[in-house]
Amino acid sequence: MKRRFTLLLVLFSASAAFARGPKYQKPEVSVPQNWQAPAPWREAAPKDSIAKGAWWTLFADPELNQFEERALANNQSLKAAVARLAEARAFARISSANLYPQLNVAPSAERERLSGNRPTVGSTAVTTPVTQNIFQIPFDLNYELDLFGRVRRGVEAANESYQASAADLENVRLTITSELAADFFLLRELDAEMAVVRKAIDYEQKGLQVVENRHTGGAASGLDVAQQQTLLDSSTAQLALLQQQRDQFQHALAVLQGLPASFFVAPVRALNVEPPAVPLLLPSELLERRPDVAEAERNVAAANARIGVARAALYPSISILGLGGYESRDATSLLNASSTFWSLGLSALQPLLNGGRNRAVLENARATHEETAANYRESVLVAFQQVEDALSGLNALSTAYVSQRRAVDDATRTLTLANARYSGGLVTYLDVVTAQEQLLTNERLATQILGQRLVSSVLLVKALGGGWDSTSLAAVRVKPSLKQAVQP
Repeated sequence: MKRRFTLLLVLFSASAAFARGPKYQKPEVSVPQNWQAPAPWREAAPKDSIAKGAWWTLFADPELNQFEERALANNQSLKAAVARLAEARAFARISSANLYPQLNVAPSAERERLSGNRPTVGSTAVTTPVTQNIFQIPFDLNYELDLFGRVRRGVEAANESYQASAADLENVRLTITSELAADFFLLRELDAEMAVVRKAIDYEQKGLQVVENRHTGGAASGLDVAQQQTLLDSSTAQLALLQQQRDQFQHALAVLQGLPASFFVAPVRALNVEPPAVPLLLPSELLERRPDVAEAERNVAAANARIGVARAALYPSISILGLGGYESRDATSLLNASSTFWSLGLSALQPLLNGGRNRAVLENARATHEETAANYRESVLVAFQQVEDALSGLNALSTAYVSQRRAVDDATRTLTLANARYSGGLVTYLDVVTAQEQLLTNERLATQILGQRLVSSVLLVKALGGGWDSTSLAAVRVKPSLKQAVQP
């Protein structure tokens, strides 16, 4: 008999271990050894790492720092992400509550009258009505013996979802701060571009005055005046369109900082900053620095734990049930020893037939795990792509900016020569107009390239995770405690 009991206990324990579900393993991904980007990019030394949190200080712009701090304090999307994290923590605490016994009390007091003609069991008829009081203080105890891991795997899944929400919060914070920095530099680029157009308008107005004077003196034709007037009107129209774009970026900056668009005015300031040197990480380190990748990985872990929850539903649910308290027909004797009652026992619920629902739930959990694993691998691929895009973009823009600055110098010399040749009567005024248009176009393009370089630097920092590190997620966990066990 003892051997049979021991064998039954071993088989029971083995089935319980099996029911707890598969052990979690992070999905494998193919990681490149190095980036394709050529010099001057290099791998970061520990001292060169991006500042955690306030990564935008790389750009050394006090105004940008002020905008970022305001956004972190007031942005509504960020506040929503903070609330989602609190929701996830509360849900993890709800799940962990199932680890403890559930004790309830339901006191009641009632007065009842039983009919004199009430049905009876037996041959003796009851003809006397009864009026009585019933006072009760019952305590109800229910505790599930988590032999098959349903509760533990549920707590595990809730904690890993909690960690995914923490990573999501960091991703929202990184997205908002990087979007603000990109809009900030695009606004500054528009300020610089508008300054170029205003300078061109001043020059063209002076040119128009010169041509009109020459026309009055008979040295220039009406065609020359019309050409210069056309150039001036075109530049004025371009300035109005640039102002419209600037207003839109200013409004976007206001919303990112949690301000009404009508309340915020960004001062006009020249774009006179060079992109900072952004330290690189190894591709393998990127997986620990991207909050969106960490969120996807934690979702895989949560899905894996839910397989254990679904598998445990195929096995018995065993609970300890207890009932006790005081019951009396007289309130004065309610708390006497003779008024006590109690019962204690075990309850087991084994699913037998439910149309294959539990099997389908298990299949659904496994399919969900495969889906989240694929999403994780995709997020890793996108992370590598975004870093490579930012690096190649910065390299191309750096080369283009050097060439474009030379083009601006060339266009300036061309305009000087065209003016001199026109004054000497060697060329028509169309050559001067063409030179002016080329100079304006090249100066605007140089400004645009500088703005794009700064935006690409922001995108590179974002692609590298903004200095965040997924090791911080280890502390994001609801730990069962005795204090929680005695809380209502």
